[in-house]
Amino acid sequence: MLSSLLAYAWPVQQLQFDPFTPSVSIKGPLIWALVACAMFCLGTLVRRDELRPLYQHPWWVVLGVLTQVLVMPATAWGVTQLIPLDRDIANGIILVGCVPGAMASNVLTSTARGSVAYSVSLTSVATLLSPLTVPLVLWIVASAATDKSLLESSLRLSVLVVLPTVLGFHACRTWNRFQNWAEVWGARIASFTLLWIIVIVVAGDRENLMHVGWVLVLALLVINVIGYFAGWFVGGVAKLPEACRRALTLEVGMQNAGLGTALAVTLYGEDSLATIPTAAYTFGCMLTGTILAVGWQRDGEAVEVNAAEGASDQ
Repeated sequence: MLSSLLAYAWPVQQLQFDPFTPSVSIKGPLIWALVACAMFCLGTLVRRDELRPLYQHPWWVVLGVLTQVLVMPATAWGVTQLIPLDRDIANGIILVGCVPGAMASNVLTSTARGSVAYSVSLTSVATLLSPLTVPLVLWIVASAATDKSLLESSLRLSVLVVLPTVLGFHACRTWNRFQNWAEVWGARIASFTLLWIIVIVVAGDRENLMHVGWVLVLALLVINVIGYFAGWFVGGVAKLPEACRRALTLEVGMQNAGLGTALAVTLYGEDSLATIPTAAYTFGCMLTGTILAVGWQRDGEAVEVNAAEGASDQ
């Protein structure tokens, strides 16, 4: 939020210099390069034992991914139908619902005393499936882009999201020295690149942001809260362990809006208002997710993080 405020309030006219706004010719490629960098770094942070639920409880992972893929796009589309919004803003909100979950949910799951292994499995599978699910769901709920742009988005997601994540994961499995480096710098670089994406969008839409009111904030908050409720409800119906239920709640409600911003640039143009909701949702879901995670941490009910992994032994 501080970096976004700095990018928004930067006195361009007085200083005649803007470090937050790249030239138009490199803005799109720069954002995608930052996405690829972030996904590579996040891939280095995934450990093999954190993927245990994939083969111990595969239906738990399928259930979680399906919940996110079905609930979030439908909620985003429903919000755009109920709340009067500019068309580009509405397209950006729909993108928020279509992208996979964010890796930040894994960290907050740990804070919330949830199952980190389950959270990482959900995020990893959703990310690997994103070249198929994101264009398909976007076409179903929005039909806002041409077939060519959707195909291009699928290829971009494969090359710039899935491939860097897989390469990062295997690099740590292959070189111990690189793994030691990644443990120190991986999360920091990923966080920095995400902040960089946000400030580029905020700086590029300073004038438009002045005219965006509480309606957009309300729309994004509704999507976020419904996502949390959906994850908690589905986890309860499926009788998942408490630790997994908390992980699913955070996973469904938190979206990779940094990736959504890059897609907004590709589908609707670098100066489109569609980038505003995706950028706003990035730090918005981090704020609400942190509040939720800290609330669970302090509720006095100790939930063992490994409870879910041990359930199969009962």
